[in-house]
Amino acid sequence: MLRANQISFRYPQEGHGLSPVSLNVEPGKITLVTGPSGCGKSTLARCLMGLIPHLYHGEISGEVWLNGYRTDEVPMWQLAEKAGMVFQNPAAQMLAPTVEDEIIFGLENLGLAHDEITSRLETALKDFHLAHMRHRNPQTLSGGEQQRLALAAILARQPEALILDEPLSMLDTTAATELIAYLQKFAASGKALVMFEHRHEYLDNLPELHHIALSGKERETDFPSANLSARESFKLNIDQLHVQLAKRDIIQNLDLEINSGQIVAIVGRNGVGKTTLLRSLAGLQKHGGSVKVNTAHGDETPNFGIAFQNPDLQMFNASVRDEMLYRLPNPDLNYFRWLISALGLERYENTPPLLLSEGEKKRVALGLVLMRQPAHGLLLDEPSLGQDQLHKTILIRLLRTLADAGQLVVMTTHDLTLASHADRLILLGPGGEVIADGLSDAVLNDSSAWQKSGILLPDWFLRGRTESR
Repeated sequence: MLRANQISFRYPQEGHGLSPVSLNVEPGKITLVTGPSGCGKSTLARCLMGLIPHLYHGEISGEVWLNGYRTDEVPMWQLAEKAGMVFQNPAAQMLAPTVEDEIIFGLENLGLAHDEITSRLETALKDFHLAHMRHRNPQTLSGGEQQRLALAAILARQPEALILDEPLSMLDTTAATELIAYLQKFAASGKALVMFEHRHEYLDNLPELHHIALSGKERETDFPSANLSARESFKLNIDQLHVQLAKRDIIQNLDLEINSGQIVAIVGRNGVGKTTLLRSLAGLQKHGGSVKVNTAHGDETPNFGIAFQNPDLQMFNASVRDEMLYRLPNPDLNYFRWLISALGLERYENTPPLLLSEGEKKRVALGLVLMRQPAHGLLLDEPSLGQDQLHKTILIRLLRTLADAGQLVVMTTHDLTLASHADRLILLGPGGEVIADGLSDAVLNDSSAWQKSGILLPDWFLRGRTESR
């Protein structure tokens, strides 16, 4: 149904892409493709869907067959009738003004009858827990909610083959577990399903799993030493913070006090206001209440650097170097060289950042924020998105280095393993309220708090914590 024979591709702008690979996606099974960040997983996904060579042009060899069609010999609309793909960045495939219109759009393109469209729409809204936001603009949703919407819109079309590029990356653990159960049923119905995923722990024990590992250039595990200037200690005070968007209360009267020199993880279900909180702390979101930094010299306006969940929103320069040094009149080039090495971006220094993989773009976004050396620290929205295990380990070392120098690192994450490395974990409930707040290990052991939050602690995570003790 879906197979590739020695398919390879090279992007003209950067000279690399995908080394030759063959695979056969068998109906009734889930094919999982893994590999290090930047090894070509997203490129292979585009090849399987036919986006390469129809929309992305470069040097291609080999062939891909989809439902008896050779993908380079039939138009995209014909391929789209048989297969669907969810991108790694779901915002890139949102076209309609409302959630329900996004789902309807694809169904109308299939020429379905009105009653059939209505039936499939309601099923998709129910299956992916989107009914309560059916009239919202997709661009106002959280990353995880956008990911669920993209999946709902594609699956409502009932494709014979489904290609998913990092479908779990922005989902909380409960939503991710529910999605895996849904995809098992999809594959069991005789459909072809291929997933490109770093968070493969959710799939490792599935009996119907077929695992393919792509090879890639592994970077050194050594983390370059740094000589960062120590920062004066301070305290971040959040007093009665409240945010309302489109007449909806996103954050209600939130009080927090956070000391500098630590890593703080904020965890909660999709849509509880984690991103809104970070934007408020960065001064990018209008809010009520107050956010102040208390120092030995008095109160200061917070000066944090923020790396967005979607790195595309803060990149527009012609190369990684230009991006990281943009409008810095006297950049510290020694610090730049340390950063670009620590982030594993040396070989991409002259590459346009928007041509990189999502994980690489996340690291560029982190680098450009760090080059500005904000006075009080970093705000990171889902920093582990698109990162393989090696780069997550390096990320943790980097954040620890910054915290040890006196900076404050506040991150939102659905990656519980990453959260376990924080000094402090703040667990938010369904309404954005604080359910638990304390040392990471203590909060992770508070089962009643996780039950109240609606977040499932997966078996693989609990086993890992037990084995590490």
